[in-house]
Amino acid sequence: MSTKIISLVSIGAHPTSGRPRRAEQDARAVELGLQLAGDNLQVLHAGDIAEPALRAYLGMGLEQLHVLEQPQGADALPALTDYLRDAGAQLVLTGSQAETGEGSGMLPFLLAESLGWPLVVGLAQVESIDGGSALVLQALPRGQRRRLKVRLPFLATVDNAAPKPRQSAYGPARRGVLQANDVEVVDDELLAVATLQPAKPRPKRLKVIKAKSGADRMKAATAKASGGGGQVLKGVTAQAGAEAILKLLIEEGVVRTNPL
Repeated sequence: MSTKIISLVSIGAHPTSGRPRRAEQDARAVELGLQLAGDNLQVLHAGDIAEPALRAYLGMGLEQLHVLEQPQGADALPALTDYLRDAGAQLVLTGSQAETGEGSGMLPFLLAESLGWPLVVGLAQVESIDGGSALVLQALPRGQRRRLKVRLPFLATVDNAAPKPRQSAYGPARRGVLQANDVEVVDDELLAVATLQPAKPRPKRLKVIKAKSGADRMKAATAKASGGGGQVLKGVTAQAGAEAILKLLIEEGVVRTNPL
């Protein structure tokens, strides 16, 4: 029996113009799914079926793309959870973070929690699927890989370590079918009261270097930052760990405490 694989996709945004496009990481999830399942891959989107950017995914060679029709501002989590639970999927692939909307990267975690499935972050390759489990490679920093054995069903996020997506062809994009699915619409109450603004890169923090000569100051300014400034917490309670993390965030200026 073949393994049913579903890739979740969203609407991306061009980094310069902001125009809608296929999301880069979601396209990698589709590419990986095509390599594993071929024509049996199912691709799923929750949102507006009239969005033209969806056809860029069809242009990768898909015959159809399923759309859970929702208006803007609806919560995709309940609809995706119900659909995936009833679909009998054994492997769900998704990007690690959306390019539009909240873009928090929390959806895969919340979805895996709702389904009660294991979650693999940073999936680079699926080596084999056999006997109710899969052997996968997880991407680690500096090009390292870690081999994991995961029971089915499970959900995995892909990033730039996954296979590069193929180009989208115009012909298949026009011939492909967008299949609408009616779902119950649930408003995203948190998004309704939130304020969204474009993300801005934070300035790099520079260390104050006490150097006697200009050459020493230049060397200190151009030297690469070395590690070793972190702290590893082992055998501590959840309360102690949370307090240590909060203290660091306050020291770095990420979290600000308001005086009473």
